[in-house]
Amino acid sequence: MTLELSEVCDWLGAASPPHAATVRGYSIDSRTLQPGDLFFAIQGELRDGHDFVGDALGRGASAAVVRESHTGGGPVVRVPDTSAALARLAARVRRRWGRPVVAVTGSAGKTTTKDAAASLLEGFFRVAKSEGNLNNQYGLPLSLLRVPARADLAVVEIGINRPGEMRPLARVAQPDVAVVTNVGTAHVGNFGSADGIAAEKGRLVEELPEDGTAVLNADDARVAGFRRRTHARVLTYGTGPAAQLRAEGIEDRGPEGVRFRLGGCTFASPLAGRHNVYNILAAVGVASALGIAVRRLRAAVAALRPVPMRGAVRKVGGVTLIDDCYNASPPAMRAMLGVLARADASRRIAVLGEMRELGARSGELHRQVGRAVRSAAVDYLVAVGGRAADIAEAARVPSEFHESPLEAGAALASLLRPGDVVLFKASRAVGLERARDAVSQCLALRETEAA
Repeated sequence: MTLELSEVCDWLGAASPPHAATVRGYSIDSRTLQPGDLFFAIQGELRDGHDFVGDALGRGASAAVVRESHTGGGPVVRVPDTSAALARLAARVRRRWGRPVVAVTGSAGKTTTKDAAASLLEGFFRVAKSEGNLNNQYGLPLSLLRVPARADLAVVEIGINRPGEMRPLARVAQPDVAVVTNVGTAHVGNFGSADGIAAEKGRLVEELPEDGTAVLNADDARVAGFRRRTHARVLTYGTGPAAQLRAEGIEDRGPEGVRFRLGGCTFASPLAGRHNVYNILAAVGVASALGIAVRRLRAAVAALRPVPMRGAVRKVGGVTLIDDCYNASPPAMRAMLGVLARADASRRIAVLGEMRELGARSGELHRQVGRAVRSAAVDYLVAVGGRAADIAEAARVPSEFHESPLEAGAALASLLRPGDVVLFKASRAVGLERARDAVSQCLALRETEAA
């Protein structure tokens, strides 16, 4: 949203720079800043944005929001805490804009559900959505500040890593519709238990207004229990009898997608895996909460496409690659192994990297995934990084371990042959896409040489 710099200063309780300026965008990264952006100098774990104020102003920033002790010159807005200022400004802008906000949270499926909901709604509204996974204390405010004034509604994602993060983020977003996909073991090392994660996730629905809607996964007992934590309307989805939006007759066709019946209609989607039925149902729930009949969504569901690095499927050199490199938790690992198990393949190969932030249970949870590898009839396993060695140990299938994703990719490429199906999945920090890229390049070169 475009604002006058003087107005920004009023909202932040700061003195205005001596010059007038129009703020056309918002940034915390001087490398990607566009002329007219307001730059927030954020103190991060590795870098201090105050070190880049000069660069931001040199690139055409309208001004820089800095802490009061900053000694640099130029057009700056001085505040006690730049992170708090970013959140405060986003909350004020969101209130001024005043149109519906849909907020999506959960241990898995947030981004896919957010993008699916936005896609379904685009046929009926002018929709803004948060890009990628801009969902934390910086990404969420930036997403809200970047909502175009002409948008009818916004769909955003909220992610948390530690206790105490959800309520402040919910109060910035001020959602009218809140979706909770599930509660699993992602980041469990920071919460102590899945119950600890649930306690924090549920604070999103506590912030809903009475005329809002909580869209809840009825098949997740912890999430279903959130209905007791809100005065808003509750709309449930799932596959069991308690779900108001209930998928029946589910056909999991592996990498080819899913089919199911809902509300008297048959839905088909290229999103792979039974877990994506839940993501689609959640998106349908959002549309229903906003007054769109289920039957009007069939074409939009059929047009859904996987988010990059979250289940995208492509063929190179006769080999099918399932790219789910973005992140991983034990439930998400098991879900994608289920997709691999249903693939029509000469050999099923899993490239699985370490799962991070699992705390004291990390070894046990990696071994659980290893046992799931065995159950999924995987023919060959490539384990990558750290505790992924525990996956290989428990899997008891032919396997190899590499500390580096580049080494894993190079080793795997020489083993592949047409008809193989390969799944890539790991926590983001592993960088498993480097193994994927090494394999893709080798297969493409082989295909070109054979032509």
